[in-house]
Amino acid sequence: MLFFLIVGTIQINAQSSCSDLLAMVKSESYGSSYYSYSSDAISQVTFYEIDGDNYNSYYFAVVRFKNSYTDYIYQVGSRTKSNYAMNYLQSAGEAFWKYIQPYNENLNCAPN
Repeated sequence: MLFFLIVGTIQINAQSSCSDLLAMVKSESYGSSYYSYSSDAISQVTFYEIDGDNYNSYYFAVVRFKNSYTDYIYQVGSRTKSNYAMNYLQSAGEAFWKYIQPYNENLNCAPN
């Protein structure tokens, strides 16, 4: 499957490749969304888990910022969703910086 080839190599540099990956992740799985109505920066974060070959799972966070309403994709760790969910109501921005943003360089599909 092309999706696992792209994720397996994790060499995505062009914006079109990031858009393709985002579209594939959204089409492959249902996401769990967390809305941040009171945040100045984060509008929504949706987490996806994709099952791969050999019982491997891939975890993604799709973040929508309020200033652009553009979706950015991050490949994150298996505990990111639960960590974010436990902390985003206090501050979605702080939860983002602590639990999602450190994964920024995995795909290079989001702003620094």
